[in-house]
Amino acid sequence: MHLTKRQKEVFDFISDYLEREGYAPSLEEIGLRFGLSSVATVHKHVHNLVEKGLLRKAWNRSRSIEVVDPDRVTAREVPLLGSVAAGVPIEAIETPDTLAVPIDMVGQKECFALRVQGNSMIDDHIQDGDVVLVERRNLPEQGETVVALIRREEATLKRFYRDGGKIKLVPANQTMRPMEFPAEDVEVQGVVVGLLRQY
Repeated sequence: MHLTKRQKEVFDFISDYLEREGYAPSLEEIGLRFGLSSVATVHKHVHNLVEKGLLRKAWNRSRSIEVVDPDRVTAREVPLLGSVAAGVPIEAIETPDTLAVPIDMVGQKECFALRVQGNSMIDDHIQDGDVVLVERRNLPEQGETVVALIRREEATLKRFYRDGGKIKLVPANQTMRPMEFPAEDVEVQGVVVGLLRQY
């Protein structure tokens, strides 16, 4: 279970409002707080929090939102830095956002998140559209799954192997071939430590 930045903000606002006022904010009040003119958009955020088991709501009554268990949200925000290719390397473009993730997945490590594009890591159960949590570390162990920057231009997600002066980046997909580069052409950005998937 993970929350987007906005979902965590909405959850925190509802929790604080309930504690302060003794009753829940209306959908309109939530919308006003976040500059959302559409009640349908607010309803969607609340619905997602209900689906994730953090809120309860009686849909036929106003101000009926309840926090199920505030202790369940033990999350930490990490930067969501765009996408990384699990396939052919794509241009490395950072589009900073944040993502709230369970604290037990990242602890106090310096981490960031990337959305996966492609299917080169499917045998390791990393699928197109998943979000990987990456610990910033540039000295991986043999066989660890890394985010590698190739020639400072293209980012890719592969298993890492060093062989003398060469780096081999190996997909977890039997239909794809490993890529090999001189060590100076590969800069490891971090090592994958977790995976988030929405159904």
